[in-house]
Amino acid sequence: MSVLEMKVPSPGESISEVEIATWSVSDGDYVEKDQVIAEVDSDKATLELPAEASGSITLKAAEGDVVKVGQVVCLIDTSAAKPEGLASSKVESKTEEVKAPAAQVVETKTVTPNPDPVKKEVSYASGIPSPAAAKIMSENGISTNQISGTGKDGRITKQDVVNAMSAGFSSQAAQGWGGTRNQNREKMSMLRRKIAERLVSVKNETAMLTTFNEVDMKPIMDIRSKYKDAFSKHHEVNLGFMSFFTKAVTEALKLFPAVNAQIDGQEMVFHDYADIGIAVSSPKGLMVPVVRNAEQMSLAEIEREIKRLAVKARDGKITPDDMTGGTFTITNGGVFGSMLSTPIINPPQSAILGMHNVVERPVAIQGKVEIRPIMYVALSYDHRIIDGKESVGFLVKVKEMLENPERMIFGSKDPMEVLLGL
Repeated sequence: MSVLEMKVPSPGESISEVEIATWSVSDGDYVEKDQVIAEVDSDKATLELPAEASGSITLKAAEGDVVKVGQVVCLIDTSAAKPEGLASSKVESKTEEVKAPAAQVVETKTVTPNPDPVKKEVSYASGIPSPAAAKIMSENGISTNQISGTGKDGRITKQDVVNAMSAGFSSQAAQGWGGTRNQNREKMSMLRRKIAERLVSVKNETAMLTTFNEVDMKPIMDIRSKYKDAFSKHHEVNLGFMSFFTKAVTEALKLFPAVNAQIDGQEMVFHDYADIGIAVSSPKGLMVPVVRNAEQMSLAEIEREIKRLAVKARDGKITPDDMTGGTFTITNGGVFGSMLSTPIINPPQSAILGMHNVVERPVAIQGKVEIRPIMYVALSYDHRIIDGKESVGFLVKVKEMLENPERMIFGSKDPMEVLLGL
């Protein structure tokens, strides 16, 4: 008998412990090498734990347990024989794009290594969706109490969600109200607990203020309307608002370096580069991956990098390295319909720009009232390092470049000023 001890790998620098979020396999299951057997939460991201070898697995930690980096969480008996029929079961599970093939073994009525699954009383996976199922449920606003899981130990599979959506939900079930006064308690993940701690810390330890302005989005929208098809065809990525805002921000940061700085003890640290954090929504919550050296990128390069990071966040593959080292953050609450908000600074940064929804509003243009697509923007900043003049000047400069996109090409200057050498 040859047994391999699987230890928790280090998710990144300064991370000493993680929490077992979910096991994708059960005690006694046969696993293949590189098969995802668990998801672990650190205080920065959720990571997948792949099997280091093929064999029969013995779990040494339960879901919700906090374990140290380097601690043994499971044993794999590499001498165990592969059960008959497992290969065909895995092929079927791949067609459903489920990350935990072992969860499909019972569903396809194939023999498993567990000698008597009926007598097994532990059903910790009951009501927990697989990664593919969770994605569909999140996109369609479906809660776990609306789906009956048929996977192993009651796990909700992708096919369970598809079948439930095809059958339709009652109006009462769709609203989530069952006419009862029941309560449901869920333990906060390590990531959510860390986010909570950081948000409270920011409010308590910084002199945070917010300044507002409005942006006429017509010039940007005209550019997108005229060039979006050609841009998408040529660069193989869509042209969105975020690349324009990122470019405008990097130009404004060059003029107002304190907005791109941070406090370290008794010193102010200034950066001659712009690593822009872009807040994106994921099944695990709000993530802020970083676009490195955004000041050197074109609009197409920015769009490609944002898309790459957003897909990683959505698929739960974002790493701590993807989210560390930012110098400034942009968050877009407008995609959820927000009209106005005061975003909270992402420490140790000193400022964050909040975008909001675009609404047609009556505005005065050269003495006449016109209907224009207007977006309210907000800059939250740490008053300890950024003065009011700098914060307002920064936001005004971002507004000017968005309303005159050609200024992004000429380093925030008017093209005529460049021509005249002014």
